[in-house]
Amino acid sequence: MEKKTCPDCQEKLPSHKTEETGLPAAFLRFRVSQMDVTYGGGIVAGGTVVKWFGDLATELCIRYDGDEGLLASYDLLEFKRPVHAGDYLEFTGRITKVGNRSRRIEMECYKVLAPDPDRGPTAARVLPEPELVARAHGTVVAPKPKA
Repeated sequence: MEKKTCPDCQEKLPSHKTEETGLPAAFLRFRVSQMDVTYGGGIVAGGTVVKWFGDLATELCIRYDGDEGLLASYDLLEFKRPVHAGDYLEFTGRITKVGNRSRRIEMECYKVLAPDPDRGPTAARVLPEPELVARAHGTVVAPKPKA
């Protein structure tokens, strides 16, 4: 049986390693649900995006240390545009520096698909270019090794 591919879906999925450093990278993609909405107009609270960054940081820790670790701090947290129910988001993250137990991480969130209510209640569109929604830099800490 011949394998069929969608010509519009030829993007390369990210590796679990950063090309430049060989350190772990992680990727999450999902649809924002009505249950995620906090504010009028179907807008999601920025704190929800921060929670999703936390999930991404946890995956980075597991990939590098085999443990969920602890997201100890953010030193950069920027919100660039609102998130709405029905948006499809892609989160990417990477470890950029490794200390004894600390790991420096950088993460981004992009909107890649959005509802298109002008065309109908269930219509959506692929955005011509991903739109940066939020960015975060922080530090995660691995637990002390057991003696």
